[in-house]
Amino acid sequence: REKGVPLVNIAQPFKKAGMQLVCPKDGPIKTEADFKGHTLGVWFFGNEYPFYAWMNKLGLKTDGGPDGVTVLKQSFDVQPLIQKQADCISVMTYNEYWQLIDAGYKPEELIVFNYSAMGNDLLEDGLYASEDKLKDPAFEDKMVRFVRASMKGWKYAVDNSDEAAGIVMDNGGQDENHQKRMMGEVAKLIDNADGKLDPATYARTAKALLDQKIITKEPTGAYTTAITDKAIK
Repeated sequence: REKGVPLVNIAQPFKKAGMQLVCPKDGPIKTEADFKGHTLGVWFFGNEYPFYAWMNKLGLKTDGGPDGVTVLKQSFDVQPLIQKQADCISVMTYNEYWQLIDAGYKPEELIVFNYSAMGNDLLEDGLYASEDKLKDPAFEDKMVRFVRASMKGWKYAVDNSDEAAGIVMDNGGQDENHQKRMMGEVAKLIDNADGKLDPATYARTAKALLDQKIITKEPTGAYTTAITDKAIK
């Protein structure tokens, strides 16, 4: 919005964040106090913002110096941990974590820092629309119906995870067991499938972006509850 694109969050399917940092238990990191002087991996597709907010909260520099951490620009796989390029890597609860399990790690062999559990989660998957378009009652009505149908679909997928996984497999999915696990984990993030934005998470996200100078002023009008309020009636 600050750059002139009038986007507005109209629904937030993911109530919680799926992002985690995982470290092998036989490695040097057991707690947050052990981060200093080590290499941590994170994706640079917007996922770095919650990571940097967390490091800022801990008072750790991210320039690779002795008083902070070295940041590895991570690919969307788990190879940096397997190849020992990083001491810890970023994973999503529903995807890369299970890639580690499939690669031979056992859950008890991993130390997990879950962003949501730590209160460090920022907004993840949401639905956005143009503010100008939302001024049109016909478009607003279309979005209400779209959000209602979308969240109804998510609820059905949550309640019928095996069938949902089967639909994905029929449309190009490669691993049915992985799809079932993903659906089970995504269900936890969707929660009650009403699509409503949590104002506290929104405020935490805005503060993190301000602190990192991604934005220079508090955003206004960046979300509306009007769509979900009508959609869940």
